[in-house]
Amino acid sequence: MAPSMFDTVLVANRGEIAVRIIRTLRRLGITAVAVHTAADADARHVRDADLSLQIPKYLDMEAIVAAAHAAGAQAVHPGYGFLAENAAFARRCAEAGLVFVGPPPEAIEAMGDKIRAKATVSAAGVPVVPGGAEPGDSLASWTDFPALIKPSAGGGGKGMVLVRAAAELPAALESARRTALAAFGDGTLLIERYVADPRHIEIQVLADAHGNAVHLGERECSLQRRHQKIVEEAPSPFVTEETRARMGAAAVEAARAVGYTGAGTVEFIVDGTTGAHHFMEMNTRLQVEHPVTELVTGLDLVELQLRVAAGEPLPFAQDDVRLTGHAAEARVYAEDPARGFLPTGGRILALREPAGAATAEPGVRVDSGVAEGGVVGSEFDPMLAKVIAWAPTREAALRRLDRALADTAVLGVTTNIPFLRALLAHPAVRAGELDTGLVERILPDLVPGTQVPREVLAAAALVFHALPQGGDPWEVTDGWRVGAPAWTTWRLETRDGVHAVQVRGLPHRTAEVRVLGDAAASGVSATDPALSGQPADPPLPARIRQDGSRLAVTLAGRTTHYDRARHGDTLWLGRDGAAWAVTRHLIGDPGDRPGAAGAGDGVVRSPMPGTVLVVKAQAGDRVDEGQPLLIVEAMKMEHTVTAPVAGVVAELPVQAGRPVDMDAVLAVVTPAAVTPAVTPAVTPAGTGEEG
Repeated sequence: MAPSMFDTVLVANRGEIAVRIIRTLRRLGITAVAVHTAADADARHVRDADLSLQIPKYLDMEAIVAAAHAAGAQAVHPGYGFLAENAAFARRCAEAGLVFVGPPPEAIEAMGDKIRAKATVSAAGVPVVPGGAEPGDSLASWTDFPALIKPSAGGGGKGMVLVRAAAELPAALESARRTALAAFGDGTLLIERYVADPRHIEIQVLADAHGNAVHLGERECSLQRRHQKIVEEAPSPFVTEETRARMGAAAVEAARAVGYTGAGTVEFIVDGTTGAHHFMEMNTRLQVEHPVTELVTGLDLVELQLRVAAGEPLPFAQDDVRLTGHAAEARVYAEDPARGFLPTGGRILALREPAGAATAEPGVRVDSGVAEGGVVGSEFDPMLAKVIAWAPTREAALRRLDRALADTAVLGVTTNIPFLRALLAHPAVRAGELDTGLVERILPDLVPGTQVPREVLAAAALVFHALPQGGDPWEVTDGWRVGAPAWTTWRLETRDGVHAVQVRGLPHRTAEVRVLGDAAASGVSATDPALSGQPADPPLPARIRQDGSRLAVTLAGRTTHYDRARHGDTLWLGRDGAAWAVTRHLIGDPGDRPGAAGAGDGVVRSPMPGTVLVVKAQAGDRVDEGQPLLIVEAMKMEHTVTAPVAGVVAELPVQAGRPVDMDAVLAVVTPAAVTPAVTPAVTPAGTGEEG
């Protein structure tokens, strides 16, 4: 039965969390209302909702309140991010007669400030890491190293600085304060003793307005990169029943200390050697990783949030909570590990979820905010989806999660799936020997190389061979001759360069392909009759046979790519969670020569889709190699773009404040050795996009 107070709830969020909340609302028979900006009008959460309304931006409190009233909603669920931990928004909802599905604003404020939160829970008997805090303490006189500096008002790892010796402290304090001011508008800092071999373990708590509070066990969140979680699991392979009881009791006391109601998470730093646990902070909202708790407890945390917000008591006590089996979650991001994890973007040409996700099979779950045809831009967090797996044992859960990632295909946008699979396969992860620094230490072993497998080149050549070629047939240098099948030579460009590949048709609708320069590639042949037709939508499952074994390949419909330097068709292929874009160059195209494009050609392309923040050069300027030309921002990440060679800026077709696509031409630097007299050519309104 749905909570008696609500028949309509507005979800003040977007992406995968909005889709996930809407799923529970519809299951409970509650009308789900979505809000969206103009850019998100066709987003997945909008499609899934019963009703949607447009707002100027997701942080516009008044627009959200007005939308809730217009839709007849009684409550607002904030999800996470945006306004989820905004005490002012919680109060504004109450003033407008709307129920905020979350804790009281006083609890949000108490836990939103790290210094205040530590003092509050310490007074309640919860262990905290020894440290000092401004304004009462002089952090410059700290003597216990190594130490960790943190912004008091922030989270997500922003502004955190590890200090190993006293000599590093002044510069570290200055850096952390500068970051804190920029990110949170508050430069107040605290310093703590650095915990050796730290594990990040958090406790899920629930509390109602009737004095009941329970915990739902722990989640291991130690697999992080730059203080951002990557893979989470429940229960922790490190935590014993006794430790779980102690940490759970401490988390419940922390929640009680601030009069908490609803779902929240108390995060602890745990000494990997001694097992001692210390309070870090409390997240006063639903966590990204909440699905692993749901899978091991069998509870729907969103439903429980709604019931508590509607005034109902918790339907169970602490002794009723049971943890069954093991669950693990991996976060799929639109980012490129091979390029320093820079955000990526583009249109999703094809999307395939792992087997079982669509039918809600107990072992596999996908929480996703994207759909085929959707565009991944640079305005929001790059997380596309979460892939979650459950099994009776940890080993089986990790194995099932890896298989689910391998069965996931996202074509059109580069993702971190190969990186996630490499992480899950690492011996330390398999053994449960985790700490928050593990990923950074083993990173070189996890980042995939840029070399494209030869079978991918072979598959692309076979598909291009079967597609209508267009243009003048006399321009196709296919080596045709009387009495024998003809070889056609393709110039295929991938992220690792331009490759020459030959293909020829054989009887019985098969073909032979060879990757030039790689003798071992000879004899790869196509065996699927579908290769003779146009790739379909949804993606065409095709197969090629290599050395006697079968290779599964996923194909997406072609997209046409054109800019000043390149001209051709691009085909995306996916296998085992990885994806590759292969561009077929036309005859006479400047890019159809192997090795034609390189760092020395002076063409500067955007490393990610984003917005040009600052332009530091002008057309006609002489620049040195490595000199900053401009700054591009995407998803809260700034990237300085530098000159690839010394020379003269011949073209600079961008403007500050304008968006750019990934790989868009930002500048052209004519190398100094061949610098001609140039007349600067600037496109004042250009965005770096060619079309």
